[in-house]
Amino acid sequence: MIGCVLLLIAALALGKFLQIRALIAAVPKPGAQTVSTVEVQKMQWQSQFTAVGTLNPVRGADLSTEVAGLVRGVHFKSGQDVKAGALLVELNADSDIALLHAAEAAAAQAATVLKRDQAQLAVQAVSQAQIDADTNDLKAKRAQVEQQAAVVAKKSIRAPFSGRLGISGLNPGQYVNAGDKLVTLQTLDPIYVDFSLPQQQLAGLEVGQVVNLSVDTFPGQTFSGKINAISPKVDAATRNVQVEATVGNAKQVLLPGMFANVKIDIGGSQERLTLPSTAVTYNPYGSTVYVVKQAEPPKPGAPGTPAPAPATDASGKPQLVAQQVFVETGPTRGDQISIVKGLEAGQVVVSSGQNKLKNGTPVAVDNSVQPANDANPKPQEK
Repeated sequence: MIGCVLLLIAALALGKFLQIRALIAAVPKPGAQTVSTVEVQKMQWQSQFTAVGTLNPVRGADLSTEVAGLVRGVHFKSGQDVKAGALLVELNADSDIALLHAAEAAAAQAATVLKRDQAQLAVQAVSQAQIDADTNDLKAKRAQVEQQAAVVAKKSIRAPFSGRLGISGLNPGQYVNAGDKLVTLQTLDPIYVDFSLPQQQLAGLEVGQVVNLSVDTFPGQTFSGKINAISPKVDAATRNVQVEATVGNAKQVLLPGMFANVKIDIGGSQERLTLPSTAVTYNPYGSTVYVVKQAEPPKPGAPGTPAPAPATDASGKPQLVAQQVFVETGPTRGDQISIVKGLEAGQVVVSSGQNKLKNGTPVAVDNSVQPANDANPKPQEK
């Protein structure tokens, strides 16, 4: 009886095993995943420092007046280019000019008195003390003339340097107080670009180094300059060092206050392996790419059995599979990234579609659409 029961159990177990194996065999195998690929290329690579900078004038100031007064004349137009010393604004100075004339008359009288007393001293009619007093009085009167002349000069506001004037709403008859802004004056050629770089990059910087910058206002256009100053102090809060470069601006299209993308070439050009940035997957445990290769042939069966056929896809071509590889990445430029370790030139790497892959996943290559791979991408919008 016990033997019959055991035999029955074994038969049921065998039947269940065969049923499960049939179900597993009936499950459809996942098809090949469609991906795009790119070949690892060895290209010339110029190492660069990049930063975002701000354009500042070599000379720039908001002009104002030291004294209050009524505007008598405005001798400029908004946006006008002026030379150093050009008269810009004239305030009413009638009373000050009158006081200047009075001071000049007093100085002239003091000079006459001194001359007359010097003649009398020659005949011993006055003492030397009188001559000394007359001399000091003349010096004081002349000092008053100079002081009053300075007051009159302050009523004429002149350009302290050559440059371009801003927009002003100043009009004759308007009263201005001391310190009021009258108009801005900016020197546009050349122009400074100020930017900051991490302290780790200090070793690659030096005065006279060439700087290339671009602004969004003029896409595709590059402006060149040279570093003229490197700050002797590193900011303790950010660990960045401030750098200033002088850029030629002959057409005066660069304006103070603009932001600019700054690039500095470091060292000579080198050969590096490159890929589109989309080909690299970043994970907490490292950066990876998927290399496309032919599937390995099945293992041979028992001796005497025919060799298994190599794996092929639906079209009869050798089946391609994806293999995950760890890589070490380097600097980037545009849409490209350099590969320092993990790949060799000529290998084929998945450039898009890797989110649905794992080791050994069959792949079908479709390169009709490729991700961007431009070292110097340009905006598509106009």
